[in-house]
Amino acid sequence: MLILLLALPFVAVLAIALARNASRRTIAWLAAAAPLLGLGVLAWFTPAVMDGAIPAWSLPWIPQAGLALSLRLDGLAWMFAGLVLGIGVLIVMYARYYLSEADSSPRFFGYLLLFMGAMLGMVLAGNLLLLVVFWELTSISSFLLIGFWSGRQDARQGARMALTITGLGGLALLGGVLLIGRVVGSYELDVVLASGDAIRASGEYPAILALVLAGVFTKSAQFPLHFWLPQAMAAPTPVSAYLHSATMVKAGVFLLARLHPALAGTDLFFYVVTTVGAITLLVGAWYAIFQHDLKGLLAYSTISHLGLITLLFGLSTPMAVVAGVFHILNHATFKASLFMAAGILDHECGTRDLRRLGNLRRYMPYTAALAIVASLAMAGIPLLNGFLSKEMFFAEALDAGEDRGFRLAISIAALLYGVFGVAYSLRFVHDAFFGRGPRALPVEPHEPPVWMRIPVAVLVVLCLAVGMLPALTVEPVLRTAVMGTLGDAAPAFSLAIWHGWNLPLAMSIAGVLGGFVFYFALRRLYALHDAILRTWGRHLFQVNIEALFTAAGRFTARVAEGGIRRSLFWMIVVTLLVGAAPFIGTSAAPLPGLGASQSMPWLGWILWAILVASTLGTVAVHGRRLTALIVIGAVGLLVSLAFALLSAPDLALTQLMVEMVTIAMMMMALNYLPKQSRQARTPLRRWRDAVLSVVAGLGVGGLAYAMMLSPQQTISGEMLARSLPEAYGANVVNVILVDFRGFDTFGEITVFAVAALVVHALLRWARLRPDEVMPGPPVQLPIPADLTQLLFPLALTVSIYLFLRGHNAPGGGFIAGLAIAVPVLIKYVVQGARAVEASFGFDYLRGLGLGLLIACIGGLGSLAFGLPFLASGHVDLELPLIGHLPLASALVFDTGVYVVVFAGALLMLSTMGTVRRRQLQAEGQG
Repeated sequence: MLILLLALPFVAVLAIALARNASRRTIAWLAAAAPLLGLGVLAWFTPAVMDGAIPAWSLPWIPQAGLALSLRLDGLAWMFAGLVLGIGVLIVMYARYYLSEADSSPRFFGYLLLFMGAMLGMVLAGNLLLLVVFWELTSISSFLLIGFWSGRQDARQGARMALTITGLGGLALLGGVLLIGRVVGSYELDVVLASGDAIRASGEYPAILALVLAGVFTKSAQFPLHFWLPQAMAAPTPVSAYLHSATMVKAGVFLLARLHPALAGTDLFFYVVTTVGAITLLVGAWYAIFQHDLKGLLAYSTISHLGLITLLFGLSTPMAVVAGVFHILNHATFKASLFMAAGILDHECGTRDLRRLGNLRRYMPYTAALAIVASLAMAGIPLLNGFLSKEMFFAEALDAGEDRGFRLAISIAALLYGVFGVAYSLRFVHDAFFGRGPRALPVEPHEPPVWMRIPVAVLVVLCLAVGMLPALTVEPVLRTAVMGTLGDAAPAFSLAIWHGWNLPLAMSIAGVLGGFVFYFALRRLYALHDAILRTWGRHLFQVNIEALFTAAGRFTARVAEGGIRRSLFWMIVVTLLVGAAPFIGTSAAPLPGLGASQSMPWLGWILWAILVASTLGTVAVHGRRLTALIVIGAVGLLVSLAFALLSAPDLALTQLMVEMVTIAMMMMALNYLPKQSRQARTPLRRWRDAVLSVVAGLGVGGLAYAMMLSPQQTISGEMLARSLPEAYGANVVNVILVDFRGFDTFGEITVFAVAALVVHALLRWARLRPDEVMPGPPVQLPIPADLTQLLFPLALTVSIYLFLRGHNAPGGGFIAGLAIAVPVLIKYVVQGARAVEASFGFDYLRGLGLGLLIACIGGLGSLAFGLPFLASGHVDLELPLIGHLPLASALVFDTGVYVVVFAGALLMLSTMGTVRRRQLQAEGQG
């Protein structure tokens, strides 16, 4: 059931992709189905989790590296999963009415569900390496969500900044996790949490703590890496309400809570985490007061509250952890409702600028009432949920550590937080709903649709219910979550509205009164609407990025000056230096222990002689591009024959197909290049290039010679022995590609798909002109067009034959995909791109995605056989008429390879073939 809970958002993404042409309402229902069903699954686990059980599920993935697909649902994971799914349902409902007709609902909800799945994977992960995988997936999916409005520069900049900061933090976290695994000897979370003493006693503890905290601080926007969060407010408001209040920014504090038993308990942890949290608490609150954008104010207040949670976990006392977990829940409810309320104001008023809003309670009374209650919860006013966790925070701050000076500093920071929190909450309420205004709005303010208000109302009701009846509403949830965080060290506690007159209550009263006085004093004595506070973090980030791009531009200009010749020169020089480095300063023979060579048959000598002659011919005619291309094609053909001679038919077929397709593409590219290539300027450069080429050729030849004469005790014997009994394939080359090294192949087809997309993107609107336009009508080729119609079904038959036999004989998905591309290539040459596109009707872009999806499903299909990802499962079927039919799950993966190769090759081909037509259309429109 745990794997079902994790899979639901990803299945919903697939469903939305398949139903992309459905109505917006249908898409929204499909998106809402995943969190709704997930809540049902979570409810099924709830009784066991509340009783202290930890449901778990595990499947070995890469056991040699300690990586397993391990899922566990303890109290902390249960609470966070509930937040992710529960608020996710409300966000989907809200987004249904927030998005305009111009926004792509399938794309938005697909990204949102991808992020939801990543968050669920992170909180459910029972293996630290798996946690890092989902951690990085949250960064990638949040990048897509923040940059959803890609036409806006601020959205693109905010997305890049968030990905850069959180991505670097993810790399640091990976380093910390690897060190934890080395100290503990396992990446399984149960083992790590039980090994806290060993980790803290290790000499690598400071490095582990620094790396893990780097990941935590970047993800949860802690000072001085907090500046990315306000820039992410360029995202649509549903994204801000989901990612930047309840989920993504909580990932850092979730990790802090998750690893608290393993990392906390030292002075280093106490002072670093508490100090960073306290600074973030005050910096975020101070900047929030002076923001003019509603979402900017909420973003900085989020930074402040994240600092509060971080500070509480830094204090490390059991009750501080309780307060930290409690405030995670409280902040998620009131901040998500406030973000959605801000989105409603923007949606119905046309602006989020507080300087232009005002008096909106007369135009939007229901929205105003909901936003005011949520703002009071954010300020920590009694009878609301924020008040309870704020009082717990004050109580823990007053008892922080043994150092009286440090305790005093934390207590002052807590009191200032109370003052500033009330001040920016008042700024939100007063400037939006009271005072004068509104001023020069582009539209008349009005209430939103009822269903757009309902998610806000649900969260506001929760704020009231928790604030008034904490023992009945939230205490069981909090107790379960704390038990999952601290285990046996969880303290006994009870939640109540009234704890008598005490110092924390006095601090609350002082904070509320001080906040009122401070805010209205600022309005009277200071031009609050004219204030602009600049953040140095964002400025330094931009300066460093610009410096990096400038340095990269200068380096590229230096290396690439003079065209591709210089780039190739430096690439070959560096390759030679790296290859020669192991042999420099050693007396060992460069090719030791080589076996005896075999005699080559006379046919091999003939092929070798022709190959050498063709290679030299390429050098001789390299200035004439078309002639050189034809000679290079001959070289490729001879290489294919050499593979066949050396008993490598799979390589021979692959080389032959690749040559046919690439030569045709290069001939299309020659249409936009001069007939003659530019020669080296001086004889010295020509001699330099010649010497470099000879040295590089001798080096590669020497390596090939050494490989072919190396001792035969290699892994190949093991692969030959295991191919048929374990992978059920007699063709060991194909078995290596789809089973033994299936991950490599999956990566290769992904790279191939990306390369095809890059070619398509670069040439889609390229303004290229042929070097020479031939006068008169196009030359009629002597090949009848009808012949190409006959070639396609014949080639399709051959392609399917090569594909089906690939597991047991030369062939396979890659060869078959290129084989079917060849007749389409001939049609392009004979009939032209326009005729082929009109008759063929295949969407190559979607074909790439479909192929990768099929390959992934094929890899996951092996799990049904109890095998690791991409390992080949096998089943023997007895079918009527057909008889015995052996099937391997690798066939599905190879189908994905087939589709990706075919779609990628033809995408590049069609893009290159239609450049001129698009150019003419653009000129005609101009």
